[in-house]
Amino acid sequence: MALFFDVAWFDERLADRGLSRAVLAAASGLSEADLALVFKDQRELSAEQVGKFAELLGVSPAEVADRAGVSTPVPRGAAALEARIAELERKVARLEGEIASLKAC
Repeated sequence: MALFFDVAWFDERLADRGLSRAVLAAASGLSEADLALVFKDQRELSAEQVGKFAELLGVSPAEVADRAGVSTPVPRGAAALEARIAELERKVARLEGEIASLKAC
């Protein structure tokens, strides 16, 4: 994980896609001044902004978070939500089984 915002990496990804920092700012809901603070490692990104950066740059949110610095949050994706739902469904099934066995007594 990067300790500081990796400016060169972000600029390279933008250049590879023919995009500018202004486009990155607009796509992520930041002003250009706020984006400049992000690039200077003086402002944190939100998980939502990490997701927008990733989408625009064609990389994973984890890669963006890694390149943005140590405390940058990674957005929770569909996989995390699906795992949580599966865990809850297992708990409900177990509880239903316990209720059924109590009724049988």
